[in-house]
Amino acid sequence: MKVAEAVGRALSASGVGHVFGVVGSGNFHLTNAMMAAGSRFVAARHEGGAATMADAYARMSGTVAALSIHQGPGLTNALTGVAEAAKSRTPLLVLAAEVTEPRSNFYVDQEALARSVGAVPMRITSAEDAVGEACAAVRRALHERRTVLLNLPLRVQALDVPDDARTWSAPPPKRVAVEPAAADVAALAQVLERARRPVFVAGRGSRAPGGRDVLETVAERYGALLATSAVARGLFHGNPWSLDVSGGFSSPLTAELIGAADTIVGWGCALNMWTMRHGRLIGADTTVVQVDDDASALGAHREVHLGVTGDVELTARRVLETGGGKRQGYRTADIAAAIAARVRWRDVPYDDTSSRERIDPRTLSIALDDILPAERVIGVDSGNFMGYPSMYLSVPDENGLCFTQAFQSIGLGLATAIGAALAQPDRLAVAALGDGGAMMGAAELDTVRRLGLPMVVVVYNDDAYGAEVHHFGPGGYPLETVEFPPTDIAAVARGYGFEAVTVRTQGDLKAVEDWIAGPRSAPLLIDAKVVRDQGAWWLEEAFRGH
Repeated sequence: MKVAEAVGRALSASGVGHVFGVVGSGNFHLTNAMMAAGSRFVAARHEGGAATMADAYARMSGTVAALSIHQGPGLTNALTGVAEAAKSRTPLLVLAAEVTEPRSNFYVDQEALARSVGAVPMRITSAEDAVGEACAAVRRALHERRTVLLNLPLRVQALDVPDDARTWSAPPPKRVAVEPAAADVAALAQVLERARRPVFVAGRGSRAPGGRDVLETVAERYGALLATSAVARGLFHGNPWSLDVSGGFSSPLTAELIGAADTIVGWGCALNMWTMRHGRLIGADTTVVQVDDDASALGAHREVHLGVTGDVELTARRVLETGGGKRQGYRTADIAAAIAARVRWRDVPYDDTSSRERIDPRTLSIALDDILPAERVIGVDSGNFMGYPSMYLSVPDENGLCFTQAFQSIGLGLATAIGAALAQPDRLAVAALGDGGAMMGAAELDTVRRLGLPMVVVVYNDDAYGAEVHHFGPGGYPLETVEFPPTDIAAVARGYGFEAVTVRTQGDLKAVEDWIAGPRSAPLLIDAKVVRDQGAWWLEEAFRGH
């Protein structure tokens, strides 16, 4: 048995059940070995798309996924998606064939590329150690929540594995939850006892099973309002004290209530510039607490008065064990009424700027929220439009929005929705894209159709890179470089086998209702011609972070 086959079988035995990629000569045998051992291979049309599909699948399934790519250009093509995964601490294996001879056309310093985007480089070094090294890469990805680039030199792949080195390991145990120190738990409980207007902001670290229930119980005891970061949106869906998303996407009421808090506790949340609006959501006298199982994350983005190193669920349970009576805190009748009436963006009054030729993105998003089934999983691309689907389309829980925005690259949205759809097959997958991102990722429309995914792709089409138009336009700068002639994206989608509709008015959405009610035998693309006369509310917030 060759190393390529042994590594593939070992990875499959270690629990890597899904592998995405583009197959070339260097990763051909490895990928086939994983398939033979029971892993599902999903072929993408571009390595960049494959990387983001694998990232999204890992996020929404809670498992380690793999990306299989050719040496050299296969890796460079995938690098943007790999960077997004690495910045998000997605447990992902990047399986890259490798040439080690600098004179080869395919040569590039793959280890340096990995380090440059925050991935962890590892390598298969010998036939004797190949299986052990492959299993070690899986453990590192899982236990450290890291994106690992596992280089597989071609000459090593072709070696014979000794009979005594062919033992496959079972999947590694789950990451051990970090127990918080008793003194830190006591200090946190004391902070909450003193709080009169506490707000909990839950992030990625709260999305694990059990996180919602225990945080809601702690919040009820101390009278805390509940919010999330964008990546954890939906965690408190249906809770009457939920403020939805904290940060640049916040509704006016959400921002007002968080800004008036006397205590903010980040549960598995970085409290970064996006979630805290560059600190403007934190009052001058507000006590800030951060709970995270990674000690290096505490205070990484802003000063905290108390940092607790511990698993979110465990820490919350330990706080409950300290006892104490129920407090009113921030939960008054007036606050409850305000939240019910005005916390959602769709309930905030606005001037509808729709015309006969273009639809207001708010009007579009509200209508789609009413039409599409509630059980949905949404993948959102980056751009001026992105706040509308992210906040106007509701999600049923923390697995309803896959938000691949750590690198802020456009062009990842469609691949994100594909990976999320495969991880959540019982939900309607919705890809929300701008026209720029849609054209960048258009090759993966073929992947949607080939996989038979009953997906809805919504393109907020303003014929421009809208973020740049609205950022630079008011300054009188020329915009020819960021504006484009009208493109019939619906026609492009039909060429890939989609059903498609062009939407200019609300009446045009009747075709979407018909598709929802029908057999959904082909995916649907909505080419929505949106008004282009205003920038999104969150846009200048984003440019402050550049």
